[in-house]
Amino acid sequence: MTTVPAPTGETPAPPGTPAEPQVLGLLERALSTSCAASLRAAVKLGLADALGTAPATAGDLAAAVGADPDALRRLLRALTCHQVFTEDAAGRFAHTDVSRLLRTGTPDSLDQLVLWMTEPWTWELWGRLDESVRTGEDVFVDLYGQEFFEQVHTAWPQSAEVFDRAMTQASRQSARAVAAALPLDGARVVADIGGGQGFLLASLLEHHPGLRGILFDRPDVLAGADARLREGGPLAGRTRLLPGDCREEVPDGVDAYVFKNVLGMNDEDAAVVLGTVLRTARPGARVIIVENLVDDGPGQAFSTAMDLRMLLTVGGRKHTLRGLCELVTRSGLTVRQARPVDSYQHMIEATVPAPAAGTR
Repeated sequence: MTTVPAPTGETPAPPGTPAEPQVLGLLERALSTSCAASLRAAVKLGLADALGTAPATAGDLAAAVGADPDALRRLLRALTCHQVFTEDAAGRFAHTDVSRLLRTGTPDSLDQLVLWMTEPWTWELWGRLDESVRTGEDVFVDLYGQEFFEQVHTAWPQSAEVFDRAMTQASRQSARAVAAALPLDGARVVADIGGGQGFLLASLLEHHPGLRGILFDRPDVLAGADARLREGGPLAGRTRLLPGDCREEVPDGVDAYVFKNVLGMNDEDAAVVLGTVLRTARPGARVIIVENLVDDGPGQAFSTAMDLRMLLTVGGRKHTLRGLCELVTRSGLTVRQARPVDSYQHMIEATVPAPAAGTR
């Protein structure tokens, strides 16, 4: 029988040798794709739904989701390292506050957002990040032959469905906080530009009973608008569903235009959109922009990762607060104020200036 000698104390590393925690930390970061893949596997397998209120073994869960017990235990063990599920001394797994967010159909579910951020076509993009950094441009068209949204909606219909459901979850998660923060006193008509299925607009109309709203987006998106906004819904009488492309037009007769997570396109296209507002809107109309920023803050790790993903896919970006304000100002709008909505979202309020004499 081989015996292992008891440790007699830590052996000091030779001078100049990296400390073990830094070595492990770097290697863990290099393997961080395993965390993303593990989260995707958990959603695809339905683990969060299979695990109820009582702890369960890997064998129990494997039987419930149709998986190999040993392989599933290895997946669960990896997830617990990221506080997704927890394991007790008896080897049973239970929910954490993080794993509950992976359940389907709950008000706070993020399962579709996890799927969207880990769609299979994303993996090859990340492997070419160095190319995007060298050129400052996306690699998506070179890799797949079409621009991002055209490719998703024509070649990958299932991925497009995931995208729509993910945007619904993102909007539902933040709609109430944003609606409560938006300065709409005195406004009669608000337009949610690129507003998706309209969760933010619905929250705005519920928060401001005298307000009327326009939901402006692609026709296929409007077809799935929130039931509250469609015919027969409680807000339908105060809502207009208007199809269009904000790079070409925006509705007129509007007191406040809201852009939530829309201006992450490249700066040239973002300036085109804001210029369209400038040409269409009446003087004094408000333009309210809600974005995740890459400045210091609790949401910085998320925002900087999304910034790089946007570089890869559309040549876009997440902005700093200063950079976004400068973009708005260069577009001809007047920035009035900028402030946080919560720990990971900021809001910029701008107005359409009065035209110079003889220009209108």
